[in-house]
Amino acid sequence: MKDTPVVAAVNGTDERGDYRPGYEVVAERILEFIAEARLAPGDRMPTENDLAQRLDTSRAVVREAVKILSALGRVRAHKGRGLFVADDDGMLITSRWGGFFRPVDLDHVFMLFEFRRVQEMAAARLAATRSTPAELRAIEDAMQQCRHGYAHGEVDVFNQADDDFHAAVAAASHNTFLGSAVRDARRLQRQSSAIGIHDAFGEGTAAAVEEHEAIYRAIRDGRPDEAAEATAVHLDRTLEDYRREIQRRLFG
Repeated sequence: MKDTPVVAAVNGTDERGDYRPGYEVVAERILEFIAEARLAPGDRMPTENDLAQRLDTSRAVVREAVKILSALGRVRAHKGRGLFVADDDGMLITSRWGGFFRPVDLDHVFMLFEFRRVQEMAAARLAATRSTPAELRAIEDAMQQCRHGYAHGEVDVFNQADDDFHAAVAAASHNTFLGSAVRDARRLQRQSSAIGIHDAFGEGTAAAVEEHEAIYRAIRDGRPDEAAEATAVHLDRTLEDYRREIQRRLFG
């Protein structure tokens, strides 16, 4: 009997090409296991061998999945002691409201962007009326770094500046709750990036650079409605990039 797509992917035999290597599928299924088993930060997890048996895959694939989850701050591997659900700030954030989040599930990505759209439109609107000169400089500097990273093909520089840009806009809203919500949502989005949905410049990166500038100019000029609308345009286009990439991985 032929493997189903998920089992095939876990076993590294997905015939559809580059969509979801086995370690990506296993990483997501380990997150599902943590949620379904109601494991709390600091709890011990099954060993790599036990996880491999549970998920009907190899220990080597599980090891690669654990590396990803460790980088995301979801799992901690202690030499000689085993695997544990992470208990650092990153895990506390994700356990509070994102422990269910599946980084390569299109419906979850949609919901996350829907949430981001509400929060960041509000933050941009407030920033247009509350930002200080220093905060405007921080937004502008991040915008220019994004442009520099894109122009020179430096993905890491662009990604860091992108984080800095959205954080700077949120900070300029002078609303601590909005700032926290924006940071948490972007942290969840980075899990999608780390697991492989969006780890390189895409078709919309050039547009993102210009969209950042439109947001900055509206905030600088004290135009709250235009700042909010420019933010909505940016997030809607970014979501479309994610949707297109997931579809490409699904159907080639």
